[in-house]
Amino acid sequence: MSEVIAIVVAVFLLGGSAKSEPKEIKLVLQITVDQLRGDAMTRFGDRFVEGGFRTFLDGGVHFANAHYEHANTETAPGHATVATGANPSRHGIVANDWIDAGTGVFVYNTEDDRHQILGQEKKPHQGVSPRNLQSTTIGDELVIASGRRSRVFSVSPKDRGAILPGGHTGKAFWYDKRSGHFVTSTYYYDSYPDWVKTWNEANPTDRYRNGSWDLVTDRATYIARDLDDRPYECDFMGLGRTFPHPLGDGSSKLFNATVGLTPMADELTLEFAKLTLENEKLGQGEATDYLQVSFSSPDYSGHFFGAASLEYEDAVLRIDRLLAELFAFVEETVGLDRTVIALCADHGGPEAPEYLQSMGYDAGRFPLDLFKLNNPFARALADKFGRGDLIEGHSHPYLYLDTQAIAETGHSVEEVERFLADELKKKEGIAYALTRSDLMEGRVAGAPMQDMIRRSFHPVRSGNIHLVQDQYWLLHSTGEAKALGIETMAAIHGSPWKYDTFVPLLFAGPGIEPQKVFRKVGPQDLAPTLAAYLGIKPPSGSVGEVLVEVVGGKLPD
Repeated sequence: MSEVIAIVVAVFLLGGSAKSEPKEIKLVLQITVDQLRGDAMTRFGDRFVEGGFRTFLDGGVHFANAHYEHANTETAPGHATVATGANPSRHGIVANDWIDAGTGVFVYNTEDDRHQILGQEKKPHQGVSPRNLQSTTIGDELVIASGRRSRVFSVSPKDRGAILPGGHTGKAFWYDKRSGHFVTSTYYYDSYPDWVKTWNEANPTDRYRNGSWDLVTDRATYIARDLDDRPYECDFMGLGRTFPHPLGDGSSKLFNATVGLTPMADELTLEFAKLTLENEKLGQGEATDYLQVSFSSPDYSGHFFGAASLEYEDAVLRIDRLLAELFAFVEETVGLDRTVIALCADHGGPEAPEYLQSMGYDAGRFPLDLFKLNNPFARALADKFGRGDLIEGHSHPYLYLDTQAIAETGHSVEEVERFLADELKKKEGIAYALTRSDLMEGRVAGAPMQDMIRRSFHPVRSGNIHLVQDQYWLLHSTGEAKALGIETMAAIHGSPWKYDTFVPLLFAGPGIEPQKVFRKVGPQDLAPTLAAYLGIKPPSGSVGEVLVEVVGGKLPD
């Protein structure tokens, strides 16, 4: 394996000479890492192995100042933006969940009751597809440009991490936390391919019975080596707060879910991605194929332990090793001289507020449970409008109002929005509250925060008030946390502040010369850059710029 990895490094370091003799690209490999903050490349880079992240840092283009331009930095909007080049106002995935304006029902970002999980009993709100995605993806554009000869596959531990990048024309598979299998929906297949059946029948999670998640290298080398047991960290599903984290003996119904929250799920995702490459013969047909692989363990580690934790650091180091294995496999099966690789994250992530408080920062948690009935906001609404039940619900980052109840008061929705936004801004922990009416009527000044909120705003799916927490504050729900058996998450992303918008943006492939770029760019630039590199049109909703450092040429004046 070490010889193969050395070849991988050599191929990319020598790749610049390919500009005069361009090779036919047979595979686009897009990697998305959930909650991989941009500074991870420098904080942990001294321990990256050859052939992993170093493939980009030594042999590709590292955009070291990449930031999301939209305000709601969650998993679903981020994956959709990376794949489409669009912001949420154009691709429609405004949040992980939103409230349907017509029915008042919560909608999951990939929800589609017409397409149930293949092989599972049909249940309400359990079906999924890319139906809610309103833009084409870079994979979709490949299929269109090739006359449907290109093939698109997407694999992830999370359904949204597979479905949204897979687009409308691809095939998506994801880890099912109940069965421990990789599943799909009837949108994609009528029955599982034989190679998937074989994989699932082998019950791959069995290898982790009586196992544990331990550090991948010497503890003394970790920055967070002394941050392994803090009271605000989560003991979720018996994982505990310290290394080694036990996975269980397999007897619990939650065993597969426990595995799914750890780097072991990323290991399984890598294996399944390699099987996909091999069995579907990606990169070996007449047209350019596309494979997206999304890894999730840094996100779970960031939520349960915080971005400054030992767990988060270990999760990133483990992904580095998985990338080295994946790239070596691509070299064996397709050839890296015929593959272009792009890597980004769906969002960054914050430290736990208690950790920041210990260093003197003004940090805290704003409890979203306050929006339930008989709370200060309900009482203020009752005093002003005669009714306190005017808030229909909350789905980050939006407050949704009950328009029918407001109509019965004789007041306008705009009046209630403005009053409630003003009340919210009086509360500690709330930095900003922008109303739907102001956005729809164009009453925004074009300030940076307002522009970010506008890019997240969708006229049908977004709520009545977009909430923004103060820096280093978290919007959290004690009730939701207790339903999971914990007091609260250690940290929660989703803000427009730099720690949540900052992500790595990396490219490597034939003709891409090594360089580190500090010009401000964003994940929305990934899809149009790949489109230009491949000579096809960008996705339909794309607003990103073509990065000349990847495709050649010069910066505009």
